[in-house]
Amino acid sequence: MAQSVWGYDRENGPEHWHENYPMAKGDKQSPIEINSKDVRHDSSLSSWHASYDPGAAKTILNNGRTCRVVFDDSFDRSVLRGGPLTGAYRLRQLHLHWGSADDHGSEHVIDGVKYAAELHLVHWNPKHGNFAGALKQPDGVAVVGVFLKVGKTPKPEMKRILEEIDNIKTKGKEAPFQHFDPSILFPKSRDYWTYHGSFTTPPCEECITWILLREPIEVSPDQMARLRSLSKNGENEPMCPLVDNWRPLQPVKGRIVRASFK
Repeated sequence: MAQSVWGYDRENGPEHWHENYPMAKGDKQSPIEINSKDVRHDSSLSSWHASYDPGAAKTILNNGRTCRVVFDDSFDRSVLRGGPLTGAYRLRQLHLHWGSADDHGSEHVIDGVKYAAELHLVHWNPKHGNFAGALKQPDGVAVVGVFLKVGKTPKPEMKRILEEIDNIKTKGKEAPFQHFDPSILFPKSRDYWTYHGSFTTPPCEECITWILLREPIEVSPDQMARLRSLSKNGENEPMCPLVDNWRPLQPVKGRIVRASFK
């Protein structure tokens, strides 16, 4: 498997990642299954707060593996603080993982339940100088995970991302994506689980404090269909649906998952 071509197919998928990215076999890998019976309620966990500047949003792109929105992180303009975190973490990008059908697609699994998709908002700790430096530190990155479920009362806020999808149908396409405050995507409840883990894509660095929101947001079947209409091939290649870009569950290996709620 050449380094540049990891993906989610049989020949380059998660079972092969460790061949080029040995960290993928580490002891603190993500995603994991959250089992309520094993979760520890921690009353010392405070609430988390995001203050995002809508002007920080820059572009939306299809990189053949996900749909990503990129933000300006050159200074503390969009930050996450509180919860299990010490200090402010800068928002760098958000992206999604989804399935080929509504009954799977999320990376984390809650008491056996898989959601249709999972949104990841990736933040880094500026005390480490830059993003590359943060990747090398256990407290370098914080990711807020939001589950998406298919329902009859979809969240209108997801519309903005999905409307732009027509502009990035094929791999390598990028389009302007301005004036967007991703905090509109958060559910009403601030309840969360937290644990120490990794990126769910190579090189799978173990630098992440995960903040997984308990309450999912709703999307419509039509909105999920739009995500699945992206192609993982370039515009001059045959359409190949970008679906099932999720990593299977990883061993917990004694890690404790804490909950902010009882």
